[in-house]
Amino acid sequence: MNNLYFGDNLDVLREKVKDESVDLIYLDPPFNSSANYNVLFRAPSGQESDAQAEAFRDTWEWGKSARDSYEDVMAANGDVALVLSGLRKWLGENAMMAYLAMMTARLLELRRVLKSTGSLYLHCDPTASHYLKLLLDAVFGHEFFRSEVIWKRTSSHSSAKRWGPVHDCVFLFSKSRDYTWNPVYEKYDPAYVAKFYRNSDERGQYQVDNLTGAGKRGGESGKPWRGADPDVRGRHWAVPISLLGRLGFAEEIAEFSVQEKLDFLDSKGLIAWPKSGTGMPRLKRYLQNQQGVAIQDVITDIPAISAKAQERLGYPTQKPLALLERIISASSSQDAVVLDPFCGCGTTVEAAENLHRQWIGIDVTHYAITLIQGRLRKLGLIADKDYKVLGRPTVLKEAQALAQRDKYQFQWWASWRLGAQIYREEKKGADRGIDGNVFFHNGPYGTGRIIVSVKGGEHVGVQMVRDLRGVIEREEAEMGVLITLADPTGPMKTEADSAGFVRKSAHGRLPRIQILTIEDMLADRMPKLPPLPQPVQARQIARRKEHPDQMELLLPFGGGETIKPAPGDFVDPRFDARLLATNSGR
Repeated sequence: MNNLYFGDNLDVLREKVKDESVDLIYLDPPFNSSANYNVLFRAPSGQESDAQAEAFRDTWEWGKSARDSYEDVMAANGDVALVLSGLRKWLGENAMMAYLAMMTARLLELRRVLKSTGSLYLHCDPTASHYLKLLLDAVFGHEFFRSEVIWKRTSSHSSAKRWGPVHDCVFLFSKSRDYTWNPVYEKYDPAYVAKFYRNSDERGQYQVDNLTGAGKRGGESGKPWRGADPDVRGRHWAVPISLLGRLGFAEEIAEFSVQEKLDFLDSKGLIAWPKSGTGMPRLKRYLQNQQGVAIQDVITDIPAISAKAQERLGYPTQKPLALLERIISASSSQDAVVLDPFCGCGTTVEAAENLHRQWIGIDVTHYAITLIQGRLRKLGLIADKDYKVLGRPTVLKEAQALAQRDKYQFQWWASWRLGAQIYREEKKGADRGIDGNVFFHNGPYGTGRIIVSVKGGEHVGVQMVRDLRGVIEREEAEMGVLITLADPTGPMKTEADSAGFVRKSAHGRLPRIQILTIEDMLADRMPKLPPLPQPVQARQIARRKEHPDQMELLLPFGGGETIKPAPGDFVDPRFDARLLATNSGR
């Protein structure tokens, strides 16, 4: 069942996930919460753009995709259509409305795939939480709202003229009244332990608690025991059966009378007797026997991931593994199916794997898929054996569809497929003619560099080859590979041949410029390249003010050369490199 999908989650949900096949859904959809709040309600300028999450950039705009999602919801009719149409009349056509329309279409599909005993957690911040709560009420029914969990994600945050924003919201909805719930407990706060568990003996720390309950009783629970009479205090004996059950004694004493149960507790050293003869015996509650505090809807014991945390992967909105493990433990059982339709860097996937659940992860960005694969590899999981990666192009038609859907994802996928160790994962700004970089050991000439340029259009021409040649000369690179979706023209081939061979090569005659079609790439008819090294690690550069999260890629060359990606560049996770990029996303 473990499947990792590369693609739009709406398409994947509709085409690949069956009705009522998922036990638990967690989603942390991206949103531009850092933008000026008023900007989110501004109408579009007129330029058409799809309302979709860009790769690692939380941007939503009202356009064709948003309108299509809106019409899909209207076709579904019912309370959901009523709520969404009302929001559109009120908010207008802007980024916020685009976000809500696209989220509603996905929430309808998520409810469809959820089992009747399943639950959904939606993680968001206060920017849009109030709107999302209305839509969740409409999709699931307000009677199936279970909790609003507040997660304190940071210790402090200074803001001008308002309360410091330090929390996220997590809404929990069930599909029915019969939903999975497992008690989960937090550790006691040290201050609480110091205050209440002040006694200790050879067994450890304990506190004393009542053995009686309020009110008189006429049966055994109201009779005296060893000179102690609860009746005179207006109380009755209350033996803690739940505690005895946790200690393994519940079945053993099930048929005992109340007084016999008290005798049993005393024989086990679980009763504290008063020093004077006027007090009542009390129960010893040992700290080691307590489960802790049942999880509460305000989470303060799981901090956000620090800059130096080992699990940090470079996503500013990456959630702690402990948070997802708590959610999954509470709302699913072993072997259940957990789905994350915005799986980002794969925290939900890893948490599900750790807790022996099956999982489905979906993400629209190719880099996220490769990052999750690297994460799973560290857990000992192997693609095609322990899980499947679906949605990457395997035939020309699929590559053409990807190029049409998202030219940037197409470029990054093609660079990855060739073997680029560093490639551009930034949509905005000039790429300077470089979509990917391949580094290799060039013997006595040091580190060699291959420039990758990807063209996904239907029309190609000789100027593309000339441009690549210019980039190679400008960057002083050894080689260049032009990857094209369309077949190259004769003049393109002639121009590539005219570039000659690498001037300084430790690997024989290597063409300076080569053209590789997607069709050839998918058939493993690859260009002539030098042997490519396997990077051994990545280390963070000493923090600088201008690029505080830049990384170096260390290659296993004799001279210990290092490659420094530019801001906005990403290191392929296949090379076990942790890159903290300034513009990375969820």
